[in-house]
Amino acid sequence: MSEIAQPRNFSAADAGTDSAVPVLRPERSGSERLLGILVPVGMFVLAILAWHFYVTINQVPRYILPSPADVVGSLLTDWPILLPALLVTLRITFSALLLALLGGVALAILLVQSRWIELALFPFAVILQVTPIIAIAPLLLIYAPDTPTALLICSFLVAFFPILSNMVAGLKSVDHNLLNLYDLYGASRWQTLWYLKIPAAMPFFMAGLRIGGGLALIAAVVAEFAAGSAGQGSGLAFRLLEAQYRLNIPRLFAALLLLTATGVAIFGLTSLVSWLVLHKWHESALKREN
Repeated sequence: MSEIAQPRNFSAADAGTDSAVPVLRPERSGSERLLGILVPVGMFVLAILAWHFYVTINQVPRYILPSPADVVGSLLTDWPILLPALLVTLRITFSALLLALLGGVALAILLVQSRWIELALFPFAVILQVTPIIAIAPLLLIYAPDTPTALLICSFLVAFFPILSNMVAGLKSVDHNLLNLYDLYGASRWQTLWYLKIPAAMPFFMAGLRIGGGLALIAAVVAEFAAGSAGQGSGLAFRLLEAQYRLNIPRLFAALLLLTATGVAIFGLTSLVSWLVLHKWHESALKREN
């Protein structure tokens, strides 16, 4: 169902322009929004109930498969242990994602500005992407000054390429007719980049951001597995291994639950950022009117 945007006061300069035309913005009905919340929540509750009844009916031991109540109890009991580990993992993840955003966008702009630079540098980015991170981690542990830095580099390398490749694809997806129009009016290379190419690349960049956010978390965990780091400054990956070695399966599930919740939160945050940037103008974030 469509609603007409609220009217506003127009100046004389708006007469005869698109600004004077009310915009039809399709809005979801209340029932659609309610179902969009109830259906996922209902399925999640059903999955937890099925898990609980399976463990209860079959009397599965806690060291094989704990019940949801055991996991929640372990989460509350072991919170002083799990919280510092969670903060370490979050610090590595978001630091790597921030560096990947800055480096990926900057390098993408540089590659698009010159065909020769793209031919010279892009193959190295591909090589870093296709090389398994678990194979690079031992080398980084040797050359990096400390273990947290090695973990940060591993996470950065995994999150970097999706952002770079999506940004390059977006910058190259500009309509050629618009490029010709900018050339016709004598726009400089940087004016074309700022006013045309970067806005056109935003949907691609947002897709890369969503992918890179999840991969940064995954790489942080995998790198810690490969590094075998332990002790006070360790993340959730070490707590997973520690719980496995001690057969403390409820704590293992609690740490896994925190990782899953962190991944969902990162995806939700990046999706929200994407919606805020695109929902007013791009087709991918607009609901069809028919």
